[in-house]
Amino acid sequence: MEFQEGNMDQPSGRSFMQVLCEKYSPENFPYRRGPGMGVHVPATPQGSPMKVLERTCAGSFAGVRKLVLNNSKASWETVHTILQELPDLEELFLCLNDYETVSCSSVCCQSLKLLHITDNNLQDWTEIRKLGIMFPSLDTLVLANNHLTTIEESNESLARLFPNLRSISLHRSGLHCWEDIDKLNSFPKLEEVRLLGIPLLQSYTTEERRKLLIARLPSIIKLNGSVITDGEREDSERFFIRYYLDFPPEEVPFRYHELVTKYGKLEPLAVVDLRPRSSAKVEVHFKDKVEEISIRLDQTVAELKKQLKTVVHLSTSNMLLYYFDHEAPFGPEEMKYNSRALHSYGIQDGDKFFVEPKSK
Repeated sequence: MEFQEGNMDQPSGRSFMQVLCEKYSPENFPYRRGPGMGVHVPATPQGSPMKVLERTCAGSFAGVRKLVLNNSKASWETVHTILQELPDLEELFLCLNDYETVSCSSVCCQSLKLLHITDNNLQDWTEIRKLGIMFPSLDTLVLANNHLTTIEESNESLARLFPNLRSISLHRSGLHCWEDIDKLNSFPKLEEVRLLGIPLLQSYTTEERRKLLIARLPSIIKLNGSVITDGEREDSERFFIRYYLDFPPEEVPFRYHELVTKYGKLEPLAVVDLRPRSSAKVEVHFKDKVEEISIRLDQTVAELKKQLKTVVHLSTSNMLLYYFDHEAPFGPEEMKYNSRALHSYGIQDGDKFFVEPKSK
């Protein structure tokens, strides 16, 4: 639905705002979802169709729970005027409006629980903090795709600004230091955080990103949309301790000392190479001679016989080959199957091969 001011010459005597309120009355507007009602104001070439809102129209919007002003380019003055007439509003969408600053209203919107203000140009925390002043009951704050570079606020002030914040999205923000992540612990009710695509995490592996974030944020129960289990939290906190073991004392975060108090100072995990062995040094016994050679374990029995031709001076067709595993209880095993891979025998350094000529 579009509404343009240029077509509002009304011979009937109705004012512009009376027609506007009738046009966008929830009784006539089709946008209804969930409990209560919602209003979606689409973008027009002129920007927001609501320049002002007269108080005589307030009754038309009673009971509205959701207001979408995405890409409407609505000014903050317009937003504040509308909000004063929506006493039950719970969800507000202000995405794609090119906001670089936030204009604070003299009247708080106590009812608002969710604010989507993504894809704007908000870079300075002094602008974001105004949202906490205007919306003290805010439960969910979605700030994705803004350019916020740091959270410049004391821990005590953050707790006062956002006392009810349960979920925050900082996807693709400009955060670049761990101190900003630690500041999130100041929100007393925070449970869910989204932090993908921020400069701080670009140099870490996927595993390191998730585990280091979980360990630094002890109160959250969901990270980037995934629930954090008790087991994952313990693994992440133990990982965090080991990650910082070799850091200079001045670079170790305070959280490290908290976790050492909880788990103790852990030893580094042993590095176990689980890759299959690629070669082995073995003994080749032929008649009364013993020769040590290195063999590739990715080859077949037939290929090994070709390698042994120069050692025992027998043709492969005239060669009987036995493998002796010193841990096996049944003695040497004849290697009958030319296509069998050597690694399937579990050959180790020091194992023995015996070669005999076939009897004529």
